[in-house]
Amino acid sequence: VGCDRSKNLVDICGEKHFQAFVCDALSVPIRSGSCDACISIAVIHHFSTAERRLATIRELARLLRPGGTALIYVWAMEQEYKNQKSKYLKEKNGSKNKDEEMNTDTAQRPFSDQGPDNSSHDSAWSDQLLNDLKDESCGAKPVADFRLPVHTNRTSFHSQDLLVPWHLKGGTKKKKESVDTVVVPGGSKELQELSPVFHRYYHVFSEGELEAVCRSLDCVRVQKSYYDQGNWCVILEKL
Repeated sequence: VGCDRSKNLVDICGEKHFQAFVCDALSVPIRSGSCDACISIAVIHHFSTAERRLATIRELARLLRPGGTALIYVWAMEQEYKNQKSKYLKEKNGSKNKDEEMNTDTAQRPFSDQGPDNSSHDSAWSDQLLNDLKDESCGAKPVADFRLPVHTNRTSFHSQDLLVPWHLKGGTKKKKESVDTVVVPGGSKELQELSPVFHRYYHVFSEGELEAVCRSLDCVRVQKSYYDQGNWCVILEKL
C-alpha cells in the first residue's frame, strides 16, 4: 500500500491498479503496529524543521509491528563521498537520458532524489519575493535577509537548507492558447515555450545526522546506516 501527499500521483497509482491513498507523512491513517515494513524514500528532507523531521520518523515507527523494519532515504549534503562523485554530480554535463528525466520526486538506481534543471529565473524569483515584501511594508528594510539560497542543479551543496528549482516539462497547453516564448540563443527566430519553474524546499542531511535523529527514539533500533549514491540511508527495527 502506498501513500503520497499528491492526489495526481496517487491517481496514477490507481490507474496502474496499485493500492494508494492521499495522506500526510506526519499523520498516516493506518492502525498502529499493523505494518511488517515501511519505506520512506525522498520524503523527510522536505520537512523544514528538526521537530517535524523527527515526528515523521516517529510516525513511521508507530506503524510498525514489534520486529518490523523501516527503510529511510534522504538527500545527502555530501554529494562526493570517499573520493567518489554521486550520479547527481556526474550528470552535470548532461546524460544520454536527459530528455527522459522524470519530473517527480523519484529515485535513480537504486534511490537518488532527482534534481531539476536550473534556470536564469531562479534568483529572480527570490529577489521578486523580497521586493514585494518591501513594497507591502512601505519601504521598510527587513531585519535580516531571510531568503534561502537557490541551488544550481548538478552541483555540490553549499547549504543544508535550500530551494531547488523544478522545471515543469511537457506542458499541455492547446495550440490556440497564448504561451510565453523566448528567442533561442544564436540569433535564431525560432521560439520556444518557457516551462514554469517552481522552487521546492530541501534540508539535505549531513553525515551522521539521520542516524542521530533515529537513535533519539527509544522505540526503534538502527540496524544499518549507510551512504548510497548521494543519499544517507538507515534501516530501523521496531523494538
